[in-house]
Amino acid sequence: MPHVLQNVVFPTDRDPDLLPLYVDPETWSVIDEEPVRVSNRAQLGNILGRNSARIVAGRRVSFGTYFNAFPASYWQHWTPVRQVTLTVRTVGPATILVYRSNGSGVRQRIETREVDGAASSDFELVLDQYSDGGFIWFDIVADEKNALFEGAEWTTEQDPTREGKASIGITTYNKPDYCIWTLMNLAEAEDVLELVDRIFLIDQGDKRVDAQPEYAQVAASLGETLQVITQPNLGGSGGFARAMTETLARPESEFVQLLDDDVRLEPESVRRSIVFGRYASVPTIVGAHMFDLLDRPKLHAWAEVVDDEPFMWRAVYQEKLPHDFSVANLRQTPMLHMRLDADYNGWWMCLIPLAIIREVGLALPAFIKWDDAEFCLRAREAGFPTVSMPGVALWHVSWVGKDDSIDWQAYFHARNRIVAGLLHSTAPRGGTLLRHSRRMDLKHLMMMQYYPVELRHKALRDVLSGPGHMRGNLATAMPAARALAAEFPETVVHKDSGVPLRARRGRAVFKRMSTHNLDNPTGMRLRWFTLSTLVAHWLHSPKAANLTHPEVEFGKSDAHWWRLPNFDSALVSAADGSGKNIYTRDRAQYRRKLVESFRLHRRLRREWPQLSAQYRAAAPELTSLRAWQRTFEESR
Repeated sequence: MPHVLQNVVFPTDRDPDLLPLYVDPETWSVIDEEPVRVSNRAQLGNILGRNSARIVAGRRVSFGTYFNAFPASYWQHWTPVRQVTLTVRTVGPATILVYRSNGSGVRQRIETREVDGAASSDFELVLDQYSDGGFIWFDIVADEKNALFEGAEWTTEQDPTREGKASIGITTYNKPDYCIWTLMNLAEAEDVLELVDRIFLIDQGDKRVDAQPEYAQVAASLGETLQVITQPNLGGSGGFARAMTETLARPESEFVQLLDDDVRLEPESVRRSIVFGRYASVPTIVGAHMFDLLDRPKLHAWAEVVDDEPFMWRAVYQEKLPHDFSVANLRQTPMLHMRLDADYNGWWMCLIPLAIIREVGLALPAFIKWDDAEFCLRAREAGFPTVSMPGVALWHVSWVGKDDSIDWQAYFHARNRIVAGLLHSTAPRGGTLLRHSRRMDLKHLMMMQYYPVELRHKALRDVLSGPGHMRGNLATAMPAARALAAEFPETVVHKDSGVPLRARRGRAVFKRMSTHNLDNPTGMRLRWFTLSTLVAHWLHSPKAANLTHPEVEFGKSDAHWWRLPNFDSALVSAADGSGKNIYTRDRAQYRRKLVESFRLHRRLRREWPQLSAQYRAAAPELTSLRAWQRTFEESR
């Protein structure tokens, strides 16, 4: 009996913005080497169901799209599957054209077939020419009459390497509406539930999911598959570690599928990730891409890596993100056809084989930030790869409208990056990690952002105290960081009240540039700017008039580190647009924190070898099942 690797699907939401991710009934051309849409004939009315659609007479529809093209290169590289069958079911006169691409995105025709009446067309495909990249897809052209597309799937006769089911672990903190939506989607996806053992909902908030009016109905639909577990807020790492713990106790489960709470799910992606995990040649972490929940055609995260210098995460081809599929679809974007290998995948959606957890341990008790990257690096060192899989994705609230580098999360950004470096960096004394960290302090200080610097210094002191602090402050570090904000007036967001806040010199306006082409100083200009600014802020007190009234106003996108230091105070729009923050230069704080930054980073560099040895020796216990079980017991 053939095994279904991938179904052709249409969106569960009747949202026209989603259509380019599933189907491409458009005509494109190329002008100045850029894709240009000549016509757009996408109509929601032609989508008849989850797996069916109308092909209007005389028109061509391509399934060479993000969710419906088959990622042949990933199946060839990571699995032993070499023979795949594409089955397309149609009604009416039509022509089916099957295409492939290579790693450069060059399109090649594989086969053409004319059909009429009720037809089920099989195309036998071989996966042996996709080493560098490439997809396979099909187009349908209706003849003089409308044709119906009644479904398609990609199958193989080859048996999977492993057979077990997956348990889904959703960690939530006061996002009950999102969770209900996810549970409802899963309850309606019978083919997904066939592969799911349990759904563990780890509720760490006081706005309980099981208190929502829709909960009873969805719980009844899912039955014993759904298990809600409540615990204090131990962060993402604590919630996901609990899901790992519960799944390890399930004999029927071979994987745990981690899901964030503030997401919208494509159920077929869950199914695809489990199937791919079953077929992978070795136990493999299967990660999902991330689209923007508030701008749904935009892809924000795909294959991500951690550069050893300066030990920082980024996406491969970061400068190309976000990619807007409503502007250039899969067929028009050669870059998307490359096979991109990842170091890690975010835990917004990530399938982890239990075999990996049993060998390398559970999540690091990091609360949030870097727990996903650290786990995947740990797995890689043990010989287990991470695959960031095309066609496996969800929608998550993106980083647009956020700046968590200056709120309470600054503590976890700083601490967990350094801890991950201590555990996994191969560069002597962390390479340029500490220099980069010190530069972050300098930028914040020059921008009059003293709160994140205070948190970053607390993080460094905790790192220096040894690995025991991570589990010791797992439940308290976040409340302590948030409480500290009360000591820093810059953290107050002044809401619009009808009387506008104004700056003495008005608003500074700058020419708009792309995020990858800014006017920041570089080279010798950068060195001179940094030195002169640090000296000026050390020697000169701010003018009294600028302390009582903000000197200048900046939009958030203009308030860069090379602009704010030129002023004594500034009115800056909050990242989410809800109001404004007032930044005011404080020479005493600046001096004290500048000295402390140099002192802490110098000590960290000096003690790096000893600290690295301590953290690496402690890691097996920090991430052990026994230690997490003890934490859960103590937190009751």
